[in-house]
Amino acid sequence: MMVNRHYKIITLGCKVNSYESEGMANILEKHNFLVCNDKNQNPDVVIINTCTVTGVSDHKSRQMIRRAIKQYEGAKICVVGCYSQMAPSVVEKIDGVDIIIGTKNRDKIGEYLEESYKNNSKIIDVQETLSNHVFDHLEVTSYYENTRAYLKIQDGCNNFCSFCIIPYARGPVRSRPKNDVLEEARKLVNNNFKEIVLTGIHTAGYGQDLINYRFSDLLGDLLKIKSLERLRISSIEESEIGEDFLEVMKKSNGIIVDHLHIPLQAGSDAILKKMNRKYNTLQYEETINKIRKIYPDISITTDVIVGFPGESDELFEETYKFIEKIKYAQLHVFPYSIRDNTPASFMKEQINPAIKKERVKKLIALSNKLAIDYAKKFEKRIIKVLFETYDEKTKKVKGHTTNYLKVEAFGNKKMINTIKNVKIVKSGFPINQGIIVEGE
Repeated sequence: MMVNRHYKIITLGCKVNSYESEGMANILEKHNFLVCNDKNQNPDVVIINTCTVTGVSDHKSRQMIRRAIKQYEGAKICVVGCYSQMAPSVVEKIDGVDIIIGTKNRDKIGEYLEESYKNNSKIIDVQETLSNHVFDHLEVTSYYENTRAYLKIQDGCNNFCSFCIIPYARGPVRSRPKNDVLEEARKLVNNNFKEIVLTGIHTAGYGQDLINYRFSDLLGDLLKIKSLERLRISSIEESEIGEDFLEVMKKSNGIIVDHLHIPLQAGSDAILKKMNRKYNTLQYEETINKIRKIYPDISITTDVIVGFPGESDELFEETYKFIEKIKYAQLHVFPYSIRDNTPASFMKEQINPAIKKERVKKLIALSNKLAIDYAKKFEKRIIKVLFETYDEKTKKVKGHTTNYLKVEAFGNKKMINTIKNVKIVKSGFPINQGIIVEGE
């Protein structure tokens, strides 16, 4: 049994990776590894949890692997996740890598390290994903940030958008057994987390592989957990917002928060079709209008890709005008990045990088304006804020409202992980100024 070896985990990419890194940390601690908190101490083990969502992500993953090998001389280097799944032979050729795991069997990280120490052997476990129908069990019941907890409920995606490699990296939708989800949620609530964020590769695709149990059913069961204060959904597709979902949201008494992230990707029907998205702009707009009939002030955020192959100036203008019309609370804007071996990578009419850059700039400016306009609605209003951090210099606490406005107010350190009534005295973006209102 190994004692007093220290580990460090470097996480690239999405919130699912963050969850999986925390899950691997839990496993390592069961194998008597300790987290390396001392900046002056070199870890014995370094895990790089990689990302492959774009070509840039691949480059960052390789860069981080090489940097870790150089910086932490003598440490066992473990490379896991989406990039190692898609390019195991490339990772294997990097001198200094000891363990390579793809997107399956990360729960074996402790065993593989023990084996590597015992036999001084190189271990590679990268398995084919498209026939993978089993949810890998990782459990997370504590985080360093003790206010918001991520809860992974599913893995994989069946959508096969033409620009995306993730279904190949992650495999098809696999839903986590509902009892596992509910048990972990209870533990998180018992550990004093005020907010749980449901996450996955295709979060609201939960249940696609189950019989008579869907995402809305899971939400209903989660809402029965005593003392759960906030439930947030990391992302939901337009096609998954049906009457059953809206009904559960309505009956949640505000526990399911008034913020939905609904990816758009493009506001042009011609581009949506080329992207192999499952809706058109009319369907999308109708869904948004349905939501706003129930929740007029809801925060709706989205993802947009600009510079997709064949996106002319006119088609970009369609997207711009559609976004203006929908009036999002904020956009996440990405320039299209060629992902090798996806259908979009073979399309003609690839867009000049300079044009992409200019379009990103225009949409970010629009996003900032929309965010300011949305925040203005809440000026002079009292809303509940979950405080997450305290700044000793300014004596201010910062946190988020249910609709994900960032707010700061004068307070003290004891207010971290408490929910307070706050009057917004000056709205703005990226932060709103508030005053804590006790007793209201």
